[in-house]
Amino acid sequence: MAVFSCAIFPVNSSVQKPSLSQKFEHLKTSPPPSFKPLLKELHDVPMRINVPKIVKNTSLRLLDAFVDSVFEFIDQPLLPSQSNFAPVEEIGEAVHITSIEGRIPDDFPEGVYIRNGPNPLFGGLKSTRSMFGRSSRIWVEGEGMLHALYFERDGDGNWNVLYKNKYVRSETFKLEEQINKPLFLPAAEGDSLSILSALLLNSLRFGKVNKDISNTIVFEHSGRYFAVSENHLPQEIDIHTLETLGQWDVNGAWTRPFTSHAKKDPGTGELVLMGIDAKKPFYELGIISADGKKLVHKVDLKFKRCSFCHDIGVTRRYNVIIDFPLIIDIKRLFAGGPLLKYETEGYARIGVMPRYGDANSVKWFDLEPCMAFHVLNCFEDGNEVVVWMCRAPGSVLPGPDLGRDKFEWFSRGFKHLNSIGENEASSSQDGLFFTSCYEWRLNMQTGETKERNLTGTKFSMDFPMINEKFVGIKNKYGYTQVVDSIASSASGMGKYGGLAKLYLLELESQRERCPKEFIKAEYHQFPKNTFCTGATFVPKHEGAEEDDGWIVTFAHNEDTHTSYVSLIIDTKKFSSDPVAKITMPSRVPHGFHGAFFMSMPSQH
Repeated sequence: MAVFSCAIFPVNSSVQKPSLSQKFEHLKTSPPPSFKPLLKELHDVPMRINVPKIVKNTSLRLLDAFVDSVFEFIDQPLLPSQSNFAPVEEIGEAVHITSIEGRIPDDFPEGVYIRNGPNPLFGGLKSTRSMFGRSSRIWVEGEGMLHALYFERDGDGNWNVLYKNKYVRSETFKLEEQINKPLFLPAAEGDSLSILSALLLNSLRFGKVNKDISNTIVFEHSGRYFAVSENHLPQEIDIHTLETLGQWDVNGAWTRPFTSHAKKDPGTGELVLMGIDAKKPFYELGIISADGKKLVHKVDLKFKRCSFCHDIGVTRRYNVIIDFPLIIDIKRLFAGGPLLKYETEGYARIGVMPRYGDANSVKWFDLEPCMAFHVLNCFEDGNEVVVWMCRAPGSVLPGPDLGRDKFEWFSRGFKHLNSIGENEASSSQDGLFFTSCYEWRLNMQTGETKERNLTGTKFSMDFPMINEKFVGIKNKYGYTQVVDSIASSASGMGKYGGLAKLYLLELESQRERCPKEFIKAEYHQFPKNTFCTGATFVPKHEGAEEDDGWIVTFAHNEDTHTSYVSLIIDTKKFSSDPVAKITMPSRVPHGFHGAFFMSMPSQH
């Protein structure tokens, strides 16, 4: 989940400087007598001096020297309770895993389980200190590292499980890797003058305001695989080797940031995406053909602000646009405020747009101010468009205002809502990040909005997932990662101590009878001090029902310092022990989203 890489300071590289021969053209026409022998010798020597290149290289060296002399990079320390957020090294070749507790089911599909997440270069996240003040990277900004588990059967039908990890090697990654030191100045939070100087210097030196980190998710389209975060273009990945093949701009048609959570049209297989930017147009929506070769639709939705949108929804006919008050604002930064801020008095709304519509075709529905990063699902139900998302009273991004204690701010935000009351969270820092699954029913005829908390305040939950066959259509079940509010508050970082299965269909019978009653939910709790990331649903090949399948997730036990895949949690027996648990050969840090791609032929 990257934040800041929008084109704030465009670099004009098209200006042509006069050549050396042009500068001294007047000497050729009427040279003094004493210059004639010298000019004759120079005329006989081939002159291939590229002055624009020399000037540019000299300017860059001067800028580099200025940055090295003025800015000091500082490590951001981690608390002991945050140890599994620390980066790891690449392991090299794939490792064969033999430590498997339980049994991988016979009908579990062959394929690859892959999870993306931040893994900062050079030992961890950095801050800088300079004459301009201090600026820092925030916890979502580490370089993307892929952790992949390959499930294959041999000729006798026995399971072979292999693991490998690898960085997503974008061009900016390769640049810092080659120089072997941090180059891009952090620009996410800190003193406004320091952030402005970082944005400007990054743009002048590298042509972009921040590096490409691709650390949020891996998605598939038309048989190709991509790592992405919404601050830049996706990086295509060889799913077998995890090598980075280069960025994907849809043959030059899409040249702006690309959402982390593009959605496939449930009927056509086209890919619906959006991209935000800190300068106009703030929000553009695009549709890529099912074969991935062509951008078939692109439209500016005429946003009046740059709201940080992390997800988008689809139904059979509509695109669902999320516009909540987490705002990137350059004018505010110039005025001395933060670049990214959750505006508690700002407006929140959901837009419903025909698939190939434009800005004028969007029907907007106003909501109470809140924050939601992730969509569980959207679908049409009669005259209504139903939207299920994970909603919180406030935003975990970017962090506290300058001068406030960062640990205290995060610690209070992760507190359990029951300790303060749901209505108090919006006016207090306590419990601001407590996330519940919500339903919004948007009536396309009357414009009415009905809002409902589906899961209450028993557990905070996020990173929702469903059976992907049901994206955009009505489904019965959803799954989430469950926050351990006590551990999260104690460490100041989000930790997920379990999983939830949500029985969404029960809404039908409850809505009229008792609209305030919460839906049924089952919980799978991990052992104490064990936390998961990257959970995903894996359907059975011949599954007759929507919930025929398993949940697969990476997990880490902080008491034993052991990472494993608590995989193969049978979703029909959700609260039971996992049917198989695979111990990893090395530590897997906490990360973001996971995915499972079936039937990957062995090419390791």
